[in-house]
Amino acid sequence: MIGEASFYSLYVPWLMVLASVALLALWGVRRLLAATGVYRWVWHPALFDMALYLLLLYALSRVSSYLQ
Repeated sequence: MIGEASFYSLYVPWLMVLASVALLALWGVRRLLAATGVYRWVWHPALFDMALYLLLLYALSRVSSYLQ
């Protein structure tokens, strides 16, 4: 997972790319969960969102390590 990606000769850390993708995925999952009413059963939505983001980032990092 250590490395960098080049976007128009601008090098960014690979973790930053994964964090951005995880943030976009979190946005979609949050909309889906809010539409289905899951947040009515969540005690602290901010903590739930943070944990969900970390799980998504972990999953993306594991998938990307298998693809390399």
